[in-house]
Amino acid sequence: MGKKKVVQIEGAGTATDDKAKSQSASGSSKKIENGKVFINASYNNTAITVTDSSGNVLAWSSSGTLGFSGPKKATPFASSKIVSVLSEKMKKSGPFNLDIIIKGVGSGRDSAVRTFAAQGFNILSVKDATPIPHNGPRPKKVRRV
Repeated sequence: MGKKKVVQIEGAGTATDDKAKSQSASGSSKKIENGKVFINASYNNTAITVTDSSGNVLAWSSSGTLGFSGPKKATPFASSKIVSVLSEKMKKSGPFNLDIIIKGVGSGRDSAVRTFAAQGFNILSVKDATPIPHNGPRPKKVRRV
């Protein structure tokens, strides 16, 4: 497989290229004010997803994607590193006002919320959406010996 030769004709197609570039540039520089942060903190991992107010995903990260492995993935240190990576992605376009929804019982819950506040984001609300069983399935019969 050799190099592909590209021939450019001067004056042809420059108007359409300029339109495409301006549309893509304006789409990326669009500022988003409000958004939602979903923190899923389990015993084994912590995953954080940032969406806009209608639910479209803007950025996400987990402790596994940052290189943490084994029991280190569910630590508060790992969750603070996840938030710092996401805040770098969010500094350019937002969102800046956050509604935080936490799910799970892992140790990275509080650390993630505190790190979002320390990064300069305005936290509007914090909601705990951890699923709670309502009596659950019927237990097994008692074993008779």
